[in-house]
Amino acid sequence: MKSIGLRLYGKEDLRIEEFELPAITDDEILATVVSDTMCMSSWKLAKEGENHKKTPNNLAKNPVLIGHEFSGKILKVGKNLQQKFSAGEDYVVQPNLARDDTPFVPGYSYPYIGGDATVVVIPKEVIDLNCLITFHGQAYYEGSLCEPLSCVIAAFDAQFHLIPHTYNHKMGIKEHGNMLMLGGTGPMGLLAIDYAIHSDIKPKTLVVTDINQEKLDRAKHLYPSDEVEMIFLNVNNLSISDQQKLLSAAVNEAGYDDVFSMISVSPIVTLAGKLLAPDGCLNQFAGPMNKDFNATLNFYDVHYNFTHVTGTSGGNAENEAKAAQIIASGKLDVAKVITHVLGLDSAAETTLAQPDIGGGKKLTYPGKKFGRIELAKVDSNSELGKILAKHGGIWSPEAEQWILSNMPDISI
Repeated sequence: MKSIGLRLYGKEDLRIEEFELPAITDDEILATVVSDTMCMSSWKLAKEGENHKKTPNNLAKNPVLIGHEFSGKILKVGKNLQQKFSAGEDYVVQPNLARDDTPFVPGYSYPYIGGDATVVVIPKEVIDLNCLITFHGQAYYEGSLCEPLSCVIAAFDAQFHLIPHTYNHKMGIKEHGNMLMLGGTGPMGLLAIDYAIHSDIKPKTLVVTDINQEKLDRAKHLYPSDEVEMIFLNVNNLSISDQQKLLSAAVNEAGYDDVFSMISVSPIVTLAGKLLAPDGCLNQFAGPMNKDFNATLNFYDVHYNFTHVTGTSGGNAENEAKAAQIIASGKLDVAKVITHVLGLDSAAETTLAQPDIGGGKKLTYPGKKFGRIELAKVDSNSELGKILAKHGGIWSPEAEQWILSNMPDISI
């Protein structure tokens, strides 16, 4: 079977090509990809090329399919898997295979599986590691957003706090504590806000910072809460000292039990450490580009106030399954993080331009051919504009069906 996909051949060398897929083995699955949401990790991958730790050597001869937040439909199931999966089922993939022997994962390392493709072969290792998960949501974009939500779930689960009068830890955020998200209005920050206010264990107060008032206003509008005190603070043009005063005052100088750094800026990470309450936990959520990235931490507080640091990079199969269940249940409206939609023909340019484009998640429909659409700028009198208006400007299953029914199929 032929597939059309976006493949990486080297630094900033992305090409849309048609290629032949190998016949599946008894331990593999053939599947379509209907949707894929872009991650800044794909931008880093495209910028680094062969220098990325998850790419094979000699990309020029061993190109890989990119995209790792994808969802689609199973077409054909290998003989040994037919008791577990069936043709016609919708699926999601947890790309973080969490293997000790290799860093290779879908969307970074493989020639025949990645989100920016029309048809893929799901290999044995993905299935053996329980990273292929059936999905029962209302739309494929919801399935794509299971992977980023799984990263948020992993981060929340990785937080830890002392059990009083012991040196044992209780995992997870502190219930009814003070939480801070630094730079928290990007797509991952918004998912984290949504999860924080809808999970079973909630903070008492959630403070979100950014330097863009429009993004802060949008986040405040999208994520109201009757159970969590929500505070959105613009720290633009404030010195680090003034930011510390503002953020401390927001929680009456009590400090923060859980801090998530959604940006990799050394002075901000140092500030995060200063804002921790006794037994507070700092999670460096954003992945630094620079391998020498560092920040200062007060080790007096580490010793006497039991402050601590963790970091998470991606979710696992369990987190993905939990994300799939939560999203399918309707508990979270993950469509709120989508700001752009596009066809496969626009995926290369959009991948490389993500920092300049701004906004939230860019949603690709790999089987379709159309230019990138910014949802906020869609003509309100157009068919798609009327659908968006019905849903408050937010992407929806109805909008997805309109794209799948009206946009032309991708071709080479």
